[in-house]
Amino acid sequence: MTVQPGRRERKKTATRQKIADTALRLFLERGYDAVGIRDVAAEADVAVTTVFSHFTSKEALVFEQDADFAQRLAQAVTGRAPHEPLIPALRHEIHALVLHCTADSAAPIWRMIDASPALREYEESMRLRHAESLATALAADPGLSRTTTACRTIARFVIDAYSLAREAADPEAAVDEIFQMIEAAWQATGPSERA
Repeated sequence: MTVQPGRRERKKTATRQKIADTALRLFLERGYDAVGIRDVAAEADVAVTTVFSHFTSKEALVFEQDADFAQRLAQAVTGRAPHEPLIPALRHEIHALVLHCTADSAAPIWRMIDASPALREYEESMRLRHAESLATALAADPGLSRTTTACRTIARFVIDAYSLAREAADPEAAVDEIFQMIEAAWQATGPSERA
């Protein structure tokens, strides 16, 4: 049985979402560089300190699903059935993430990101954090028995698969093609998993 969040937690989540939605709307309407944190706070009817209590930076407002992305990939590793192979589980999760970010409604957001050096730099640092988080989950799984270097390498490949597929003409086909290479690399790094 799942425990429902309390009133305080629901209110905090709603405030965070309101701030993120307001920021994204303003960024798309006026341009990312033309909108400041004070503008977002005023439009969302919260204090600037409230914005910073939910988001560490202006860039983080654009990538408000950052933590969810990392959690979903870690869950793809830790939440698999005992004999479920790793790479198909990761491919399935990357497929879902790519499908979400390539929806027509996401196109203006990615154009904004591509046009902003600050957002591109933030996205790159975010990808490195995600890769390290995924590598940690891989290394912690006793059934996988790979070196730290192998786990870090495969994690980078998985994160790069997301980025490359997002930019491809046929994102789903790109995920499948890239994951064939990831599967080969994973098999080359050690013994078969969960034998």
